[in-house]
Amino acid sequence: MPVDMLALVTDLAGETAEVRELVSRLDETGWRTPTPAAGWTIADQVTHLAFFDDAAVIAATDPERFARELGDVAAVPSPDDIAARYRGLTGVETLDWFVASRQRLIEVFGSIDPATRLPWFGPPMSAASAVTARIMETWAHGQDIADALGVTRIPTSRLKHVAHIGVRALPFSFMVHGQDVPTVPVTVELTGTDGELWTWGLAAGADRVTGPALDFCLLVTQRRHREDTSLAASGAIADRWLDIAQAFAGPPGPGRRPGQHSSTDLTSRFA
Repeated sequence: MPVDMLALVTDLAGETAEVRELVSRLDETGWRTPTPAAGWTIADQVTHLAFFDDAAVIAATDPERFARELGDVAAVPSPDDIAARYRGLTGVETLDWFVASRQRLIEVFGSIDPATRLPWFGPPMSAASAVTARIMETWAHGQDIADALGVTRIPTSRLKHVAHIGVRALPFSFMVHGQDVPTVPVTVELTGTDGELWTWGLAAGADRVTGPALDFCLLVTQRRHREDTSLAASGAIADRWLDIAQAFAGPPGPGRRPGQHSSTDLTSRFA
């Protein structure tokens, strides 16, 4: 089934709107609120998104410039360095940068063939995968902002993009931990936001992960510890995966501590 790029960028716009709503009434003190990501404030979460939005636009519009300025993975600043670089911006400047960068990204990617291969930090990816990754990143960093402010958003069907990346990243999760990539397939069956079943893998697979889609997305983006979810694993490979699952690129993340967020965080509402 062909990828619908318009639907993808529309979903990205939806995630963008949630982040904007979360931060729209913050004063300067509010922008400096610590988030669950150690050492990061709300402002750091937003500048992180803006920085990589700009990078994605360069990759799509000027691949040679991307290769020249950003293509050397070894020279890419760490997320902590990126956060530190932009801490002199005010809250208004931070939001203006994010809004402008995200709007440009949506405009650029809305007119690209979804199969177009684009350079990135590491292996190239399709334009469709690049937008899906921006959805995942926006949702995950939005979760950090929501947690910092003590609210939780209403889950939407856009979570399926996040879950899809989480499933596809299974081999990477093992590789980044220095472990052999399993040859045994893992079936994933998640209860979606409207009660429907989202599935990946073989129906008869012995290794299986089941549970709420929201919990799975929180786990693979490392916004919740496994013990604070309702996910279940059958089989040794599936069980090990849930301990190391990581949907984002880069080295293994520290994740969250058990009990860092109460179980009510998974069911409360963002108003």
